[in-house]
Amino acid sequence: MDKLREASAAFKTKAERSSDYALRAAALSRCGGDDDKVFDGLSLVRDTLLRLADGERQAGNGRAMNNAKPLVTLAVDIGGTGLKMLCLDQEGKPLTERLRVPTPEPPTPPRLLAALDKLRAQMPAFDRVSVGYPGVIKRGVVRTAANLHPRWIGFPLQAALEKRWKKPVRVANDAAVQGFGAIQGRGVEMIITLGTGMGSALFTDGRLCPGLELGHHPWLKKTYEDYLGRRGLKKYGVKKWNKLLRKAVAQTAATFNWDHLYLGGGNTKLVTLQFRPNVTIVSNLEGLLGGVALWRDEESQ
Repeated sequence: MDKLREASAAFKTKAERSSDYALRAAALSRCGGDDDKVFDGLSLVRDTLLRLADGERQAGNGRAMNNAKPLVTLAVDIGGTGLKMLCLDQEGKPLTERLRVPTPEPPTPPRLLAALDKLRAQMPAFDRVSVGYPGVIKRGVVRTAANLHPRWIGFPLQAALEKRWKKPVRVANDAAVQGFGAIQGRGVEMIITLGTGMGSALFTDGRLCPGLELGHHPWLKKTYEDYLGRRGLKKYGVKKWNKLLRKAVAQTAATFNWDHLYLGGGNTKLVTLQFRPNVTIVSNLEGLLGGVALWRDEESQ
């Protein structure tokens, strides 16, 4: 038993200090030819190799992370009245000034993509693209176009931009992207965007519940968007529009039981209401800053 302990100790010392697998194998022979001793030695080899392999893997990952070039994301926000663009660092912080141009009329795919090309030409080099689109997106394909042109329906926006710009692209609903830039990632959180139309997105513990188009849901005698979008604002005026917004906030609280509600979009500058602490008005810039969130799953791999 003393010889076995000495052999095991000698093996352990040499195996842990050495990166030479041949030397570790040679150390095993010191355990002798006895079956029990060989079994003990093999177990020690297994445990040691697992520790060493794990250490080497972690060291390699650390070296890769240290040597990796920080990724730059081109964030694009497509709106019914304006197109916005800026570059973000890997943490989602702006690297450039935000550029904005009016959405072309009519906002057909060729005209709008040409306008995006002009904005893109003013941006520095980037590695990937995040796009917020004002409607339903499924697998990179546009499914609705309430505030753009009907020719957008069925258009493969993600693939089209990848072909034009030769970079990986991810596209999501614009309210969802703005929500990613605003939410805290705890409980049930909702964002409503007030602009040309009315966008919405719902999150549970930071995860998006995709496909929500609350703006087109029946409410009162029409839809939420009919009252709270640009058409409703022009029809009812700012004072009544604010009263309708208060009703809508109360209705969404009763329907979704959110813990926190965020109000975004260009028309939030017209909001005169006082809300509880769990209702927050967020900057329209969040619609771009949330772009990095579309790539989080890839960064975690």
